[in-house]
Amino acid sequence: MLTTSDTPMPTAPATYTTIESRLGDLTVVARGGGIAGLYFPRHWHMPGQVGFGERSDAGFGDVQEQLGEYLAGERRSFQLPVCAHGSPFQKRVWDLLRQIPYGETATYGELARDLGGCVTAQEVGAAVGRNPVCILIPCHRVLGAGGKLTGYAGGLGRKRFLLDLEREAAPRSARLF
Repeated sequence: MLTTSDTPMPTAPATYTTIESRLGDLTVVARGGGIAGLYFPRHWHMPGQVGFGERSDAGFGDVQEQLGEYLAGERRSFQLPVCAHGSPFQKRVWDLLRQIPYGETATYGELARDLGGCVTAQEVGAAVGRNPVCILIPCHRVLGAGGKLTGYAGGLGRKRFLLDLEREAAPRSARLF
């Protein structure tokens, strides 16, 4: 159950924890009962630590378990409340990201076409890059034109790792790359 909030940034206090993973220490921020941030070390557009609230390892068991299962190739979707805050346009893009099936990819141009109007691939890329909840909202599944591996807030090495992980675990009929 991944959901994005349509409400303004809540005033509920945030808490955070750090989860060790194969991709480095992941910082998970919770606010108002949902995951508001999931960041890699040296993540692009990561808010300052003061926005993370107080450190608390309590209440993060589900996200730690599900991320561990995903990174082990045992989980294909998440059952976690997500509270990703952004502009209405960013939320539209993030909703499209959540529709890209496990083990499959889309291009920035395809997402722009799906949004309609005069949306450009560059505008989609800017919104994808501002995704505050990496992995859970699978921005790693977006590629450049012709399937080119392009920017990722956690670094291209991590993006490649996630794509390879999903490719190896996905059924052959679902593979696009």
